Amino acid sequence: MVEFGTLFQTETRHSKVEKNIVEPRRRNKSFGTISLRVKALWWDIAGALRGTEYDFTTGGIGRAILLLSIPMVLEMLMESVFALADIFFVSRLGPEAIATVGITESLLTVVYAISMGLSLATTAIVARRTGEKRREGAAGAAVQSILVGCLVSLPIAFTGLLFARHLLTLMGMPAALVEALWPYTAIMLGSNLVIMLLFIINAVFRGAGDAAIAMRVLWTANLINLVLDPLLIFGVGPFPELGLAGAAIATGIGRGLGVMYQFVQLGRRRGRVQVTLRHWQVDFPVIRRLIRLSLGGIGQYLIATASWILLIRIMARFGSEALAGYTIAVRLIMFSLLPSWGMSNAASTLMGQNLGAGQPDRAARSVRISALVNMVFLTLVGGVLYGTAEWSVRLFTTDPAVVEIGMQCLRIISLGYVFYALGMVMGQAFNGAGDTWTPTVLNFICFWLLELPLAYLLALPLGAGVSGVFLAILIAESLLGVLGFLVFRRGTWRTREV
Repeated sequence: MVEFGTLFQTETRHSKVEKNIVEPRRRNKSFGTISLRVKALWWDIAGALRGTEYDFTTGGIGRAILLLSIPMVLEMLMESVFALADIFFVSRLGPEAIATVGITESLLTVVYAISMGLSLATTAIVARRTGEKRREGAAGAAVQSILVGCLVSLPIAFTGLLFARHLLTLMGMPAALVEALWPYTAIMLGSNLVIMLLFIINAVFRGAGDAAIAMRVLWTANLINLVLDPLLIFGVGPFPELGLAGAAIATGIGRGLGVMYQFVQLGRRRGRVQVTLRHWQVDFPVIRRLIRLSLGGIGQYLIATASWILLIRIMARFGSEALAGYTIAVRLIMFSLLPSWGMSNAASTLMGQNLGAGQPDRAARSVRISALVNMVFLTLVGGVLYGTAEWSVRLFTTDPAVVEIGMQCLRIISLGYVFYALGMVMGQAFNGAGDTWTPTVLNFICFWLLELPLAYLLALPLGAGVSGVFLAILIAESLLGVLGFLVFRRGTWRTREV
């Protein structure tokens, strides 16, 4: 009995000792695994910012999305910061200056539509050639895109420089204000070439999977603009006080220097897309393919943004305060949405490269994961925007009427952010596959057949005022996301040739 009891106590004691030894090892192993994962995540983030070369057609999809989306989100974040800072300085000049910026932005939608169309086509072609491991083809497509962009920008520049006054008058601005503020519009339209090239060349980098360079380009351009804005608008130190025209000059200089930086990067020997002198020749077959894809991209963007122009015309019926509040709210909305566009651009690149590598199933999984991440992110952003709507608008103006309208706009439109996230990813997935016409048709249905008639009906005949316009935007944008998802599931994009 004694021996048995002693043995039992000994075994129990040994088991306790063994447990005390093994359990810390297990805990240490768990902590070590977590530590390794944190370190791996940190290295991936650092690699994404550096622009580490990675084959997006192999390996983990989550890591591919991370490496692409981080620089793209930061790129779009800087673009949104620039938009807010620009309107922040301009708002100090009064509601009329804000309204002029809003009207000019609506006129620039033609430039943005063409730039977006060309950039969507460029990303699709460059991504497909990169997935096929044909870097010469990617470089050739980049050059043809640049040449087309330069050609298209010339008539727009001449129109802006010669007819800026007439354009503002057509948009409903009073004659007295037109005479005072038309130089801003003339400069912005006259320098549209830098906008075109900024879009197109960054699309080359994104299509090749080098999102870090695109990020650095926009950061360079916008930081220069942020420095020059107050100096040229208010005449700080030796700089002349140019008012609203100073904002346009600052933007042109910042974007112009950004384009110069892009050309330097295109000429690098170790770049993923290296453009040399032999590529600078006209290639009509590539141009035809580019234009065919661009037309769909231009169409979808033009349909969407033309609806914003007509919405501004409806808002103008309610006075300059309503237009100013709407303009501020739209800038804040763009600030919150642009990082989400960065995640959507990642889906476009992954779609194009994986289709080029003959992996449509991997392309589809990449889109689904990107959509889920984007929806979670933008739902949180929408909640923050809803809760801080009044405070956000007051950063730009203290006019009670302007604040009230801007706050209404933010709170109503932010309710649909989860659907906007889904729609962004679906649209970019189609574009990355070279199917630019499906998003065009969806935009036509949601914006022209639904949003515009509904906004007019709610705002004017039914008497809902500006809230009716905001509600129409919420309904149309939400429907766009749902329809995009349903059409994507059909899988017709799998056989699209680029």
